[in-house]
Amino acid sequence: MDKSSVHRPLLSSRGSGHAHVRKTPLFVNLAKWILKIAMGLLFTLWVALIFVFPAEFGSELYEKWVAATSGTVFGVTGSTFLLFSGPIIIIALLSVVFLIISGEEELHEKKTSSYPSFRLWTFPVLVDGPFGVVSATEFVGILLFIAFVIWAVCSYTVRILNSLSADSLTFKENSLLFMEILGLRFGLIGLFCFSFLFLPISRGSVLLRLINIPFEHATKYHVWLGHLTMLLFTVHGLLYVVAWTIEGNLLQEILSWTDIGIAILPGVISLLAGLLMWATSMPPVRKLNFELFFYTHQLYVIFVVFLALHVGDFLFAFAAGGIFIFLLDRFLRFCQSRRVVDIISAKCLPCGTVELVVAKPENLRYNALSFVFLQVRELSSLQWHPFSVSSSPMDGKHHISVLIKVLGKWTEKLRGNILKSSEDVPCSPTKLTASVEGPYGHEIPYHMMYENLILVAGGIGISPFLAILSDILHSVHQGKPCLPRNILIVWAVKKSNELPLLSTIDMESTCPSFSTKLNLQTHIYVTRESEPPLEEGQVESTVESSLCPMSKGCGMSVLVGTGHNIWSGLYVISSTLGFVILIGLLDILYINPFDITTWWYKGLLLLACMVASVFIFGGLVVGLWHLWDRRMSAKEQRKEAEHIKAVAHNDLDERSPANFTSINYGARPDFNEIFGTVSREWGPVDVGVFVCGPPSLQSSVAKEIRSHTLRRQSIDPIFHFNSHSFDL
Repeated sequence: MDKSSVHRPLLSSRGSGHAHVRKTPLFVNLAKWILKIAMGLLFTLWVALIFVFPAEFGSELYEKWVAATSGTVFGVTGSTFLLFSGPIIIIALLSVVFLIISGEEELHEKKTSSYPSFRLWTFPVLVDGPFGVVSATEFVGILLFIAFVIWAVCSYTVRILNSLSADSLTFKENSLLFMEILGLRFGLIGLFCFSFLFLPISRGSVLLRLINIPFEHATKYHVWLGHLTMLLFTVHGLLYVVAWTIEGNLLQEILSWTDIGIAILPGVISLLAGLLMWATSMPPVRKLNFELFFYTHQLYVIFVVFLALHVGDFLFAFAAGGIFIFLLDRFLRFCQSRRVVDIISAKCLPCGTVELVVAKPENLRYNALSFVFLQVRELSSLQWHPFSVSSSPMDGKHHISVLIKVLGKWTEKLRGNILKSSEDVPCSPTKLTASVEGPYGHEIPYHMMYENLILVAGGIGISPFLAILSDILHSVHQGKPCLPRNILIVWAVKKSNELPLLSTIDMESTCPSFSTKLNLQTHIYVTRESEPPLEEGQVESTVESSLCPMSKGCGMSVLVGTGHNIWSGLYVISSTLGFVILIGLLDILYINPFDITTWWYKGLLLLACMVASVFIFGGLVVGLWHLWDRRMSAKEQRKEAEHIKAVAHNDLDERSPANFTSINYGARPDFNEIFGTVSREWGPVDVGVFVCGPPSLQSSVAKEIRSHTLRRQSIDPIFHFNSHSFDL
């Protein structure tokens, strides 16, 4: 290999060839900086307000705000909503504008440095523990939430004790009153944590896209917040239960449902639903019976509705912003998932892996490190399973591929249905009816931001890296901006029958003479075989079964938050304006004229307005978006039909297996040796390490990266940990 080709970024902005980088206009850069500063300042003020609220100063500040703004038609609830839920919605609206004016420029504006740089968000601090692998940035976030809870509890405790010391009550009366007031404060602290709970699971949220955090990363934040929120709500309920038990009126209090003030019975129902979700989400239960976890988690609807009934509109306004963002995403996902999608072809590979090729429209864009949620209605009408995309967006404009490892009941049924269909008459009416949500992923292809890559996979974890390889090879061949030049693949498999998965990419035909342009090495470890099963290490690569196009639906719907910036932006803006209009009309025409004061009823009306605004105003935009999609799809229908036939035929052909650098039998990867070799060969550079596999593999890699970073010298590279493992 030409050394100059290895040590020079391929097709960078300064390079020659076909790459052409359009310079961003000055006013666009200025607008982006103004938006970034505005969003950062607003978020900082919002978080600061939440932190100071438990103090007397915070309470006084809130009371002054309410006194100054409650005279509007929206009343105290509107003032509270604007102060505590408004900031996150305003940030979402500004994010829409930012994403629209940014377009693809963010990718082209990324520049590499001659020196490696340390990054908090890619440095693993905690490796083994209840939180899994935690980066330095995530660790700071965890500490901030813990500090807020401790500070809030201490502040409220001191304030309660000071207020009780002025009352002439008996010790028992003081103790009971202390528990009830402290229980109320625990509920308020839990409500603040609850305001963040739904943000990470809004899969196509503009907020996640703004900070470039994909859903598979954000789910663990939801898990952490869920544990903390339920712990606070449980303590909130227990303090009241203990106090009421001592008073001797437990049953009477639990069954009470007052019009003015907190309604207790809805709170009990909400807490019971939350406890059931919490118990079944624990790792032992979730791993042994995923379906139980999945179905009980749908109780979040009961949890949210009865929470609104429990606290009323005034207190629910503290956390309504996150719920509204989630409703926007959930309705869009519901609309997208109604479409029946073509399964262009299906294969059952000898290693127990199923490959599905699904039709998609040309205007639906995604990145290589994306994933989709797949539902097969013949297997289950409720279950949705996430799978990494194994194809690059440059592999074809009209299809997307996923590799599915047969591990559980759902995947076993899928493989069985495909095999059964293959035994029928070729191209028979037997079908699998699929629906797809997504694709979701990073806003920009961040694997293209590193000149040096280490891809560590365990078993089927190679799937997203096939998409990365294909993406890089296509970019190099077509002369598009592409930084990676050194790529090391470390793949651990149990048996050698999994090796043909690498043959799904024909590297030489994708990028002729790629070995002269990329330094690509592949180290494979077959852990449960001591020697090659066949002569000279050759393994069987035939396909057990393959099918003709299995359904006659259409391509995937473009109704996804990451699908089209302008349409998704209009959807968010129209829903938000609709919510303000509905709340205003409700106050003007109903609540104020008829003097509606019932707390739980007003809480239900507030939640109903949130849902109605998304359904009516957002639904109007979604309908227009759908008509636009149909019009665009009609133009490419003939071209797409011809392409589907070609893909269905070509995917059945056998491909020559990739050339492996080394295959090690009966061994596991020694990451200390691997990273040491990379340090000596690559020198002081940034190395992006991407891991997709079981938690043990992630921990091993993260531990080694942390060790190398802590003892790093100036001549060594800096390794950046990036996990692509998805775990619900």
